[in-house]
Formats: sequence, structure tokens, C-alpha cells
Amino acid sequence: MSNSLHKPGEIAVSVQHLGLTYTTTIDKRPTLKARLKTMGRGTKQTRVVRALDDVMLDVAYGSVLGVVGANGAGKSTLMRVISGILPPSQGRVEVYGKVSTLLALGVGFSPSLSGRANVYLGGLAAGMSSQEIENHFEEIADFAELGDAIDAPMRTYSSGMYARLAFSVAVTVRPDILIVDEALSTGDARFKEKSLEKIKELRSDARALILVSHALGTVRDICNEVAWLHKGKLIQRGKPDEVVDAYASFLQVGKSAAINEDV
Repeated sequence: MSNSLHKPGEIAVSVQHLGLTYTTTIDKRPTLKARLKTMGRGTKQTRVVRALDDVMLDVAYGSVLGVVGANGAGKSTLMRVISGILPPSQGRVEVYGKVSTLLALGVGFSPSLSGRANVYLGGLAAGMSSQEIENHFEEIADFAELGDAIDAPMRTYSSGMYARLAFSVAVTVRPDILIVDEALSTGDARFKEKSLEKIKELRSDARALILVSHALGTVRDICNEVAWLHKGKLIQRGKPDEVVDAYASFLQVGKSAAINEDV
């Protein structure tokens, strides 16, 4: 577990001129004339996708940054780069502290192993010692509410059970920097509420939290800063109400219940 003491206002994550580009291949169906010319072979077109485009973003300790944007905006890509899962194409990311992320834990879980074994795997991957995991195992298992399923293979878990266990490990690690990417959208309303309370509890410490969510009501409630991404670009960053209102206006839905709640 992290014993470092970070002061509010110190930089936790610094994203500088971050770009991520990848190339995808598209099969193009040829016309009859083209097929005759190429002896029936199709052609492949490559398309360059700019997932992140010159993103500049600092996250300070003591802050909770909400990240909003439509599907395909680059939110999860940005989280994967900050977490070290994806290398950037341009720019750099500097992280001052230990990161715990549901993304990384999800990658590390083995479906063939039991939930119990994966708690140890996830904890070790997050930097906990075997003794620390042992000391906190009951806390993790109780929070995840899996009951006897904790000893069943994770391939038998529903997506909600999987997310609950990943969330429980991630928050129990007591990280310097916690990234939560849409984890709260999975599971029943009561577990969502419990998860939000846990994040609020972590928020009171000298940590940096990054919350990616489509639930704008949650973002307003928990975050003290919000960043809005669109097509890989950082459009706006500022106070939650200002940015969420601008984003909601952009979506032309105003403050409807549908956009303000987890749906």
C-alpha cells in the first residue's frame, strides 16, 4: 500500500501534448469492373484514426477530475495511456504516484481462476504484499458481495460480479491515483450508491481521482473539476456545472433525467 504523503495541489498526473494515432484496415468491396481488373481480388483501404489529439491536462492531488464525452471521444483511450496500458504516439504522460485502475485490474484477472485467486493477483499487480492482501481479503470480499462465488472461477461471473470485485480490489489498495472508468454503470442501484460513497471517502484523502462517466448527475456530485473530450480533443475544462452544462447543450438534451442519471 502507498505510504507516500502527497499535499493537495501537488501534480499527480501531467499530460503534455498527448497524441495517439492508430491505423485500421477497411475491406472495400470491389465493383465487377474492378474485380475483372484485379482478377477477383478485393482491395484494402487503410484509415488513420487520431484517437487523442494534442491533449494537455494536469491532475492535482486532492482533486477529483470527471471526464465526459460521447462514445468515441477518447476517454477510455486517455485512461489507458495514463495507466501505462497504451503507449502514446506523441507527447508524454508523467505520473507522480502509484496508480490503481479498474482497467489494469481487468486486464490482469484470469477467467479460469477463482475470484479469491484473482484478488491476490490483482493486489500483487497493484503493489500490495501477500500479507497486506491477506489482511484485507475479508474487507475486499465483503465489499464485493460475492458470497460463496468468491471461490468460483471468474468465467462464471456476470459482468456485474466481475466489476464489483475489480472495484473492491482497486479501492482497497488505497492508491495515490485512482482511475474509475464506467465501473459504476454496472451492478444494481444499491451497489452503485455504495461505490459512490467509497469514492467520496477516498476523495477526502490527499489522493487524485479520475472518474470517467456518462452519468452527469454523478459527475456533478462527486467531481470538483471536469474535462470534456470530443473526437480526441480536449474541448473544455473547468468547474463541473459549467462544463457539464456546455456538454449537455452540445448534446441538445439540456438537463433531462436521461443524461443526468446512469442509464
